[in-house]
Amino acid sequence: MYKPETGLIHTGNEWNETRAVVPPIFQTSTYYAPDDPADYSKDSVTPNAPFFYQRHGNPVTNQAAAIIAELEKTEAALLGSTGMAAISTAVLAHVKAGDHVIAQNIHYSAVNMLFNEMLPAFGVEVTRVDQINNAAFEQAVRPNTTLIYVETPSNPTLEITDLAFIGALGKKYGAITMCDNTFSSPLNQRPHELGIDVVLHSATKYLGGHSDLTAGAICASKDFIEKAWKKLIILGGALAPMDAWLLLKGLRTLSLRMAQINSNALALATWFESQKGIKKVLYAGLPSHPQFKLAQRQMTGFGGMLCIEVVGDTEDEQFEHAQAVLRQLHLFSNAASLGGVESLAVHPTSMWGIRHNQERKAQTGMNDGMIRISVGIEHSDDLIADFQQALSTIAI
Repeated sequence: MYKPETGLIHTGNEWNETRAVVPPIFQTSTYYAPDDPADYSKDSVTPNAPFFYQRHGNPVTNQAAAIIAELEKTEAALLGSTGMAAISTAVLAHVKAGDHVIAQNIHYSAVNMLFNEMLPAFGVEVTRVDQINNAAFEQAVRPNTTLIYVETPSNPTLEITDLAFIGALGKKYGAITMCDNTFSSPLNQRPHELGIDVVLHSATKYLGGHSDLTAGAICASKDFIEKAWKKLIILGGALAPMDAWLLLKGLRTLSLRMAQINSNALALATWFESQKGIKKVLYAGLPSHPQFKLAQRQMTGFGGMLCIEVVGDTEDEQFEHAQAVLRQLHLFSNAASLGGVESLAVHPTSMWGIRHNQERKAQTGMNDGMIRISVGIEHSDDLIADFQQALSTIAI
């Protein structure tokens, strides 16, 4: 058992059967069968068999999965082609027609579509609750509740879910618990150690860290990973060889990147609180965050995601101010996604506006003055200066 910094470099090296220090890219769709037909048959049904067929497994994918499982302190991990491939595979590996799922009001947009559209079409009922209200989760439990699904901090409003409570609640009622840990990274938060059964990641973000791949991770017990692997074989969301190699490369520097990102985000969030052009700052690491004490209990660092609300007397004016700030920024690129080495800033209601009417905005706490920020590894002084000049364009 290594410290995280060491494990990022050395965990999973047994999957590299070559003499290359850096594992090669296994850019092949299939592999020669072994001489013994029995071995070939065994490979065809073995989860993550590395030398059978790309959809079944890949040596580099297995090496990256071993690192992520070690980071999350779970027995095993399974990688998929995107974060949503991992999430949908994990959910569909567990629920069936007639089941009931409890989810939060606030989730990543595509997860909302999974719960609002896909699961009901398969005969699965979903109840949404306020994630900061522990009692609401328990009140929603039914005899057929089989899954409690959470995301913390939430995207984009950075609300915190009490993971220890959710883990205990699932065990009390015999429901499996899943947590999307993308916003935190396993270096800042480990849901499994707080009682969560399945931990999920969009590895596209912090785990890859360079905005050059898409991938997803499911971290859980060996039994659950075997179930999920069988479902992944059917759904076809295998991670491509090149993306697996890029993910492994990105994981090597995760601890260094997250240390800088945590520091930068806290510095920027603290600075925002003193600015006249900012109406509200949402960051779990600020004492002003309404759930700061809970965040302190379950997080060791607060990540690179924060959200600000610019001033404006009306929502239209807030919208114009937010757009003006985004246009003036030089170091923060206006682009979707997060968790890379470069800083990004986006307008959530523009990015997801087609799926968010006024009622949905009110339910999720979003408004047209909000800017979601993903802080990178640049120097914090330069990031602050960039926002300082951008905010100067707003007439206050």
